[in-house]
Amino acid sequence: MSTSSSSRVLLGRLPLLFCRRRLSTAAAAAAAPASASASEGEGKKEEEVGGGGGVISMKGVRISGRPLYLDMQATTPVDPRVLDAMLPFYLSRFGNPHSRTHLYGWESDAAVEAARAQVAALIGADPKEVFFTSGATESNNISVKGLMRFHRDRKRHVVTTQTEHKCVLDSCRWLQQEGFEVTYLPVRPDGLVDLDALAAAIRPDTGLVSVMAVNNEIGVVQPLEDIGCICRDKRVPFHTDAAQALGKIPIDVARMGVALMSLSGHKIYGPKGVGALYLRRRPRVRVEPQMSGGGQERGIRSGTVPTPLAVGMGAACEIAAREMDYDNRRIAALQARLLEGIRSRVDDVVVNGSVEHRYPGNLNLSFAYVEGESLLMGLKEVAVSSGSACTSASLEPSYVLRALGVDEDMAHTSIRFGIGRFTTEAEIDRAVELTVQQVRKLREMSPLYEMAKAGIDLKSIQWAQH
Repeated sequence: MSTSSSSRVLLGRLPLLFCRRRLSTAAAAAAAPASASASEGEGKKEEEVGGGGGVISMKGVRISGRPLYLDMQATTPVDPRVLDAMLPFYLSRFGNPHSRTHLYGWESDAAVEAARAQVAALIGADPKEVFFTSGATESNNISVKGLMRFHRDRKRHVVTTQTEHKCVLDSCRWLQQEGFEVTYLPVRPDGLVDLDALAAAIRPDTGLVSVMAVNNEIGVVQPLEDIGCICRDKRVPFHTDAAQALGKIPIDVARMGVALMSLSGHKIYGPKGVGALYLRRRPRVRVEPQMSGGGQERGIRSGTVPTPLAVGMGAACEIAAREMDYDNRRIAALQARLLEGIRSRVDDVVVNGSVEHRYPGNLNLSFAYVEGESLLMGLKEVAVSSGSACTSASLEPSYVLRALGVDEDMAHTSIRFGIGRFTTEAEIDRAVELTVQQVRKLREMSPLYEMAKAGIDLKSIQWAQH
């Protein structure tokens, strides 16, 4: 059965609800909302279809149609071309890639190796330097813990930044509990690392420098080549978490001097549950495996490689290699449309992070005199976030924004808009309309906004304690 026919057979068996995208907010705005359903209990979901509109109720939130999606840093939808590549390995070519005695294993193994080559090509690596994992979190753990534990007798110090992803920071804290020392470098107000401070922090016993390529909360792109040059001169391995960079900015591990790189599948329109780790071969980088098992992936990461997921990540990388330039131009235009649309109608809007050195698909804005959680709740027809999906359960202000020196009240007002390959101009325009409407509504209820507009310096006020 061909790939396309496999797709048709599978999709033909799915309920209509999952085959057809429900109305986005842009379309639903013109449709009259259906009458409220009787029950809206916790976790209960209702969908009423008919008359050109629909109502969805979940976790106490009721909206007409599915919200438009602007949270691409949390995850991306699977590209249909990626799904087409994956389906045969669920349906007919389902063999274990580590089975060496029959056709099913051979064809799965060949597919995994082809995917490995596709991932390697996107970052300028040799396929033998790419190891499949469950995602960037696991790759980061192997990189940070695995390398330092391998060299524990000689290297006892790690250099990283205060704005890294939580899994890198937590891995470093784990190392500290094991007796290692970690230097957490502050960043400049624009989110970029100070290269002189980085060079000064490296010691004779430094075993690793870890700096994220593109920040997941503010989209800042770090100067990877400059950092790699410093690490090369100091003879220290350079690790970068490139989950948000893969397929979005050009990557060449040799030119950038990268020794270890963590990658994710679901950030580039591939499937969830798969990632990759790049380990340089010459000069060789050694790590201690973090999982015991059958020794798959040349002993670096035991466990059966999920063929469909690896194939999906490979296909996503191949598509990204072809379409990166086009995607970036289009996304940059949509970002400019979003920012200009909001700033032309609302004052006191601040872009968090460097404007020049950033990935355009990530726009993190702070709205003065507006509480971020209230704004998020008001924007129920737009899927956005106030920061990393991995820390969204916390009510504390973003540690990334605090590291930039953003005041706590402004850090609480931040919203991250994530724009991607399938975002449309209509969705951007609708997001602008809803955001402006909600910000104005909240400011009308804010005495602080009134006082600021009256020329009162809010920082000079001494608030009474009750």
